[in-house]
Amino acid sequence: MARHKLTDSKIRALSKPGIYSDGDGLYLRVQSTGSRSWVFIWKRYGSRREIGLGPFGSGSGHVSLAAARAKAEEARQIVGQGGDPKTDLAERKAALQTATFGSVADEYRATMAPKWKSDKTVAKWKRFAETHAKAIRKVPVADVSTDDVLKVIRPLWSDKPETAGNIRECVKLVLDHAKARGLRTGDNPAEWKGHLDQILPPPKKLVRGHHAAMPFAEISEFFTRLATIGGVGARALEFTILTAVRSGETRGATWEEIDLEGKVWTIPAIRMKGGKEHRVPLSPRAIALLTEMRARQINDLVFPGAKGHSPLSDMTLAKALKAAGGTGYTVHGFRSTFRDWAAEATNFQREVAEAALAHAVGDAVERAYRRGDALEKRRQLMEAWEGYVLGKAASVTKIRAVVNEK
Repeated sequence: MARHKLTDSKIRALSKPGIYSDGDGLYLRVQSTGSRSWVFIWKRYGSRREIGLGPFGSGSGHVSLAAARAKAEEARQIVGQGGDPKTDLAERKAALQTATFGSVADEYRATMAPKWKSDKTVAKWKRFAETHAKAIRKVPVADVSTDDVLKVIRPLWSDKPETAGNIRECVKLVLDHAKARGLRTGDNPAEWKGHLDQILPPPKKLVRGHHAAMPFAEISEFFTRLATIGGVGARALEFTILTAVRSGETRGATWEEIDLEGKVWTIPAIRMKGGKEHRVPLSPRAIALLTEMRARQINDLVFPGAKGHSPLSDMTLAKALKAAGGTGYTVHGFRSTFRDWAAEATNFQREVAEAALAHAVGDAVERAYRRGDALEKRRQLMEAWEGYVLGKAASVTKIRAVVNEK
């Protein structure tokens, strides 16, 4: 293929926007603004690929015709050897060594900030990038290791498990971002499942706000004990755990909201904290609990209280929690237990888990929620949660008789 079609004088004379070949993959692109830049174009597996080689010129930061040809020749050799110029060019490799974790974290934060709806999220990432990740900011992002990740999260792991968990997730996202940009390769050393969970012990106790949350590693044994506790309160607590809803949403549930055939519980907006209707996919055990309560229906409430048409009190569920050995934890904390399990022990998308908790996570997810796509994804999530929760309790297959709490 012919080469060296261009000359400096020809390049200076170009005024019409377009792309001009110097031969064998090297091109000069002229923009409508008059700017000129070099590109190298090649094909790999039938697909056109392109890499920029820099702006044309002779000043600092510019690439002359001779320099562009030298870069193109290096790129041709790389392609001929089966490599990728985007990562294998000498100057690209040098750039990778200068990309630090701190610089990539800052770039990730700047890129994602327009998508974040909450000022708290923006503040959290600023605090992470500038304070929590300070110990590894100067480490080349390509070289961040498991030891580096542990250096950041281990000091907080026992005393501030929630903070440590959030920091780990931030590190993971930055490293995923770096890999997508070709700045690093290999597995993510901040991955919890199958990696850090083999190095760090599960937190003994997670706290969200004022709600003490049971570690998800303990939920199966607790649920086994809860299954042996009699009373409507215990059944309501089981249902609350399986559906990951707030206790008030369970206690106020009416049969009008339940679609047993469609296996969906629709909580009206007026009863939701966020003021939006929330559909809850019902897992098999949740359906069994509802069937049990339906057989003993005394009014419109799914889980009726002891006095007339009054709903159960929150204290009734707390009493069942304590009776089953959950002293020190809270009913509301099971929502945190569910969220931590979804994040650390599954591959379900974050948006699906947040939607299961009726948390607003952005317009795209909300649109999916309205279309019903997220509902089916959440059904898979809730069935997986049930399978995890049951554990030893899975052997308890016989529906229990409800002992009314008088």
